[in-house]
Amino acid sequence: MYVTRTLESFFRNASNQFPVMLVTGARQVGKTTFLKHLSTENRTYVSLDDPLILNLAKEDPALFFQRFSSPLLIDEIQYAPELLPYIKMDVDQTGEPGRYWLTRSQHFHMMKDVSESLAGRVGIVNLHGLSFRERTSRGSEACVFLPGKKHYMEQLSSTRCLKAGDLFHIIRRGSFPAIALNNQMDWDLFYSSYLQTYLQRDIHDLKNIGDDMRFLRFLRAAAARSGQLLNYTDLARDADVSPNTAKSWLSVLVASGMVYLLEPYHSNITKRLVKTPKLYFLDTGLCSWLTQWNTSEALEAGAFSGPVFETWVVSEILKSWQHNGRKATFYFYRDKDKTEIDLLILNDGILHPFEIKKSASPGKRTVRHFQALEKLNMPVGHGGVICLAQQSIPLTDTITIIPACAVS
Repeated sequence: MYVTRTLESFFRNASNQFPVMLVTGARQVGKTTFLKHLSTENRTYVSLDDPLILNLAKEDPALFFQRFSSPLLIDEIQYAPELLPYIKMDVDQTGEPGRYWLTRSQHFHMMKDVSESLAGRVGIVNLHGLSFRERTSRGSEACVFLPGKKHYMEQLSSTRCLKAGDLFHIIRRGSFPAIALNNQMDWDLFYSSYLQTYLQRDIHDLKNIGDDMRFLRFLRAAAARSGQLLNYTDLARDADVSPNTAKSWLSVLVASGMVYLLEPYHSNITKRLVKTPKLYFLDTGLCSWLTQWNTSEALEAGAFSGPVFETWVVSEILKSWQHNGRKATFYFYRDKDKTEIDLLILNDGILHPFEIKKSASPGKRTVRHFQALEKLNMPVGHGGVICLAQQSIPLTDTITIIPACAVS
């Protein structure tokens, strides 16, 4: 079952400009299905998961391109970087837009090859799991999350809200299309199989990861910190690895699209801001599985409900930007006095502040820290409180209470 992805419109326009398009994202987010859906009949599909085809691509790239003519969709290009110089030569000769579509599930060493071989010739887009709007068959309607803007405020007014229990069912279920769209699929089996594939296909290629159980322990420790400040020393201690190993392994999670690091906002005006990022898992289903919440009811009532709710909100907002082809310039604010603002969106030189609260009726006290932004001497725009409220209402002239389901 295919559902319309928000990225479709932007991808089509970009493919009319660039000879090569590269879609990146974690495994199982739907990259191949997405590109096959957009492909015309004359585009050849080739998967480098096939050992025979992969051997041909690595051993004789020239023969590979004789065998498979463009326009071409090459799946899992990271397995055969040897193809990239030949793609460069071809597009330099033809200049034809949309000639090659590529997918990549991880880019530990791949981005450097792409940058060197296809600089100026490739459009790179990120595809994440299904957003809430996509899974409710309204992906084509989704616009960038930015309260105060006309298109978003129109979308906000038409958003269907969910009760907390229903929302936490979605949060625990996760955003991978295979499980998000099929309630009959066994949740535990899906994520255990997903992780096994991830370890076998992506992680074993790395020299410094040789023990699956240690890496799994590290994954669980990282998942338990989703929505929190990243402390490498504490993470390393709980995972029983060195801090340097923890940094190295976390970079793997970021590179493979499993984790997002939200950087703190920095200013030359104040030096009292913290410099530690916040860690977020990009799929709350995997995060819930790793932290062993076996029912959505337990997840909603448990101590992890606040952090996982914040994790889901941040991932949904990130999707709304990247699936519309926009760069997500996101930060959070925290100073030495522990004054914190959960999310800052910087757009056109204006900071938009947001609090994320697992509450149905936040008050003005929730946004008391917004005044800390005055010391930054930056213009501050429309902000909000993203929460479990059932409808959107103004809190002040420039701050709106925003139902969680309206962020995607």
